[in-house]
Amino acid sequence: MDADTLYVVKAEYAGNVSLRIYFSDGTSKTVDFAPFILTHPHPQYNRYIEPKYFKKFSIEYGNIVWGKNWDMAFPIEQLHRGVVA
Repeated sequence: MDADTLYVVKAEYAGNVSLRIYFSDGTSKTVDFAPFILTHPHPQYNRYIEPKYFKKFSIEYGNIVWGKNWDMAFPIEQLHRGVVA
């Protein structure tokens, strides 16, 4: 990846539906995804309110994704701000 491109280098489960996310610029944020999931009810998101499913994220192409078909993913800029919408 380009040195100027912001991307996720690592993420760790931080409890409930939160992740500690480490970025390519050396910063990190803890992001709570519950507000997004609870205010955007949709079958593809609803299952991720359960920690057992939420924990099954992966990092692909510098982004955090859930599901084989990227059921849930967010713009890097939102993750970097620490709030997803």
